[in-house]
Amino acid sequence: MIKTLFISAWYPNRYDEMFGLFVRKHAEAVSLYCEVQILYVHPSADIRHFETETRQHGKVKETIVYFPAPNTGLFNKFLKHINFLRAYFKGWSLLRKFGFRPDIVHANILTRTGVIAYGIKLFTGIPYVITEHWSRYLPERKSYKGFFRKKMTEFVVRHAEAVFPVSENLKKEMINNNLYNKNYFVINNTVDDVFLTTIPKISETRKIILHVSCFDESAKNIKGLLNSLKMLSYRRNDFKMIFIGTGVDFKEVVDYSVKLNFPEDMIHFTGERTPGEVAEYMKNADFLVLFSNYENAPVVISESLICGKPVISTDVGGIPEFVNESNGILIPARDENKLLESLNFMLDHFQEYDAEKLRQEAVEKFSMKTVGKMITRQYEKILGINSD
Repeated sequence: MIKTLFISAWYPNRYDEMFGLFVRKHAEAVSLYCEVQILYVHPSADIRHFETETRQHGKVKETIVYFPAPNTGLFNKFLKHINFLRAYFKGWSLLRKFGFRPDIVHANILTRTGVIAYGIKLFTGIPYVITEHWSRYLPERKSYKGFFRKKMTEFVVRHAEAVFPVSENLKKEMINNNLYNKNYFVINNTVDDVFLTTIPKISETRKIILHVSCFDESAKNIKGLLNSLKMLSYRRNDFKMIFIGTGVDFKEVVDYSVKLNFPEDMIHFTGERTPGEVAEYMKNADFLVLFSNYENAPVVISESLICGKPVISTDVGGIPEFVNESNGILIPARDENKLLESLNFMLDHFQEYDAEKLRQEAVEKFSMKTVGKMITRQYEKILGINSD
């Protein structure tokens, strides 16, 4: 069995169990076919010494090293970078102490994880691959900056055995940013198996619209969605809108909703929920809506489709690769009037989508078995293993 070490810039931790959850899901998918361990390091301004946490999540063993990261002063900024490297060294030493030596390193979310993966390759000969989720390469973001950062990113991408962007659109934008590799291979985000189970739908007289996100207003444009919902409320009141999640702009969005003065019990904010709870909400909803200004390949769309629920979304990033007229509606970003008309239409026509067909097509693309096998096949090619 192939031994795989996942390293990632984002990963669930004691400060935020939702941070980089999609990376954990990829690790879980791979663990169906390989032995997988996670090494993740996380900065903390609250500690003075390194702290190590080991935990088991399903078949995946996680080693998390928290390192001191004072956030003021030039010297402390330098010290933070040194402690970052020391944290990886401590974590690697701990893995080796307990007899784990990976056959391949799987770096997630550039750039620093790529540097670590290259360093491991340099000193041990262990090859590495890269999965990229970050939307910073998209022209709408314009956040992929800095000469040194760009050159380092180009270097680690070039020396990887393969690069796995999570959408064709992300692959295109990475190449447009001079990130060249001979083996690009698109691998979708995966969906937790909890979304595959069926539950009885709760009886509800109103139609339920669902939105799930990290409440980053610059990306998700939740205020724009609320504006369209307010206009919709003048036409009809046979729906309930549920917002799931939390994030930097959660309070601002909730306050904005209050100012819009919706009819009582029309708008609900649940805050953060576990994957199991999200799955329950999803299965009881009638459709999902996203009104993002930019996106990559949001997992929540895959989750909705695998539950047999159609989607309204903006036509941005990698979303058109997953959403089309057979499973939803695509609209231009920031077009609140088009969103209003799409919401009004979907409330009357969501039942016309073939839920079982949506589900089966999504399982073929996004299930853990499918995605885990795709990644494992790439490992086998790199390591020269014949799986037949």
